[in-house]
Amino acid sequence: MTGKTLYRVTFLSHGKVYALYARQVESGRLWGFVEVSELVFDVHDGLVVDPTEERLRDEFAGTRALHLPMQSVLRVEEVEKKGPSAIRDASTGEAVVTPFPLPARPR
Repeated sequence: MTGKTLYRVTFLSHGKVYALYARQVESGRLWGFVEVSELVFDVHDGLVVDPTEERLRDEFAGTRALHLPMQSVLRVEEVEKKGPSAIRDASTGEAVVTPFPLPARPR
């Protein structure tokens, strides 16, 4: 580990539950907001690409800090290592971005 603290931040936005990783989480300078900065994404050099990670990287490209309303933050966890980032439907819990399709199982 690099010695820097890592957080998993889970929050609600537009009917979706996002789980992102960041190095900085603080009470925002804007009253009532949580400031999340130094977002962490996996970097893949090979052919295997995580579509959720790609979508999140594209959505938050160029973002220096997220200012999330306190009431939208569901959980902030200090973690030892990064796991998969996620986007889920808030009502069903289903993944919004589906993984690469696999061949159908024979019946």
